[in-house]
Amino acid sequence: MEDTGAEGPPPGTDESGFPAYHAGRCGGLAELDAELVRCRACPRLVAWREETAARPRAAFRGQEYWARPVPGFGPAGAALAIVGLAPAAHGGNRTGRMFTGDASGDFLFAALHAVGLASRPTATDRDDGLELYGVRVTAPVHCAPPENRPTPAERRTCRPWLSAELQLLSPHLRAVVALGAFGWQALLPVLGETGWPLPRPRPAFGHGVRLTLPAAGQRRELQVLGSYHPSQRNTFTGRLTSDMLIELLTRAADAAGLRPSAD
Repeated sequence: MEDTGAEGPPPGTDESGFPAYHAGRCGGLAELDAELVRCRACPRLVAWREETAARPRAAFRGQEYWARPVPGFGPAGAALAIVGLAPAAHGGNRTGRMFTGDASGDFLFAALHAVGLASRPTATDRDDGLELYGVRVTAPVHCAPPENRPTPAERRTCRPWLSAELQLLSPHLRAVVALGAFGWQALLPVLGETGWPLPRPRPAFGHGVRLTLPAAGQRRELQVLGSYHPSQRNTFTGRLTSDMLIELLTRAADAAGLRPSAD
């Protein structure tokens, strides 16, 4: 008798089920990144990232935009993850690397370099030689959204990529920094899905908020820290200063065991 319970064909790159089907089946970060950059599951985001590439800013005229989903950046054995919002239209969407080629990235990588977690303080393109030490930078939404605002449906569709990424990082992961309230709100449920027990009620976001998730099963204890996002709105107004971000990243690096002990 024919097996009528067999699965149908896998969803295509432009179907909403593409991330959920493929992300959890990836055996490593390189495979995950390769699948992620093929994704076309959110029509509005696909249209926006490609329209932006077709109409570059004057400063970037003549450059070839990446105009695809932007994968996470950093080593597979990272003990610290930094979770942002989404790629910038003329930043990551142009360069193909998280927080690369825009003012927010300049602010973030300068702070990472000051803490000893990055090989250089600037990030201009994928081939600039920048290396991260023990840190992986990623986001809950991997395509640039109009007005930097993904819809709830787009967030849900993209969520399996972050869940799979944290799952693959989990053997080494000891701390996570969430950039901004959006990063905090997107991160916590994914950590719960990945196996860490979450407190109830969940703590509200704030700069400097620190949450300890206890070890569970094969998951070691995880420190989760909140930071204001290094957006120009925050950095220009002084809501987030360089010293504030360096201090928070120093705490995160200590929690992840990436800095020598003071003893």
